[in-house]
Amino acid sequence: MSRPSRKPFSWGGLKGYEQLEAIAQALGEVGGGAETDYLRWLKMRVDQVVAAYRVNVADLREAHTWLRQIAECLRYPPGDFTPELALNSKQVKREMEALLQSFQPDLKRQPAQAALCRVWQRTWTEYGPDLLHCYDIPGLPPDNLMLEALFGRLRRHQRRVSGKKSTRELRDLGQYQVLFLAESEEELLEQIRQVSLAEYRENRRRLEEAEAPHRLLRRLHRDPLATMRALVRQHAARRSTLASASGPSPPTSDD
Repeated sequence: MSRPSRKPFSWGGLKGYEQLEAIAQALGEVGGGAETDYLRWLKMRVDQVVAAYRVNVADLREAHTWLRQIAECLRYPPGDFTPELALNSKQVKREMEALLQSFQPDLKRQPAQAALCRVWQRTWTEYGPDLLHCYDIPGLPPDNLMLEALFGRLRRHQRRVSGKKSTRELRDLGQYQVLFLAESEEELLEQIRQVSLAEYRENRRRLEEAEAPHRLLRRLHRDPLATMRALVRQHAARRSTLASASGPSPPTSDD
């Protein structure tokens, strides 16, 4: 969120309304005369738009103010705040809960603030504890932007290597590419040797499970008859196993 390409604290709607207000103010300073009739007509239309959305913008502007208070409570982005030696997760949690309690918008007449209230409460309830670790663990960043940038580089690399637009392979193999980032084969071999055999086999098993649905779909597209026959045989074998495990059915009264 703190990268220059991402500006969540700069809302386009508010910026556009402020630009319209500035345009209306500038047009109001135009003098009279036949040659300025069009500009006066234009000012009238701009004033109509500004007046029509004045109430909505006031609500949106107040919601934006509260959003900035949330960011300040979280000390985000980090570069805008001086590090506090005594800051910890408990203090941030207390401040956030107090701020949340003080936010009491009119849910019927202030839709923007009502939407912010719902999202704020839900996000804090579901993900609040996960946001607090960075205040207790030195060096832990408050966001995952560096991780997203890393996977972005991996996706670009995957497209260059494969020549395909899709990067679905990273869904199953991305964690291994992140783990084994080496500048040479010797460094890569040294990294591989640090992984225990048991952990390697466990990850291989998980990888096989993750790839199983994709393999089934590939077989179904290439040879649907053989694939369906294999599935029917598996189904019959499964039914037989379940029947054997359940044992013989109890005798009825007629017997």
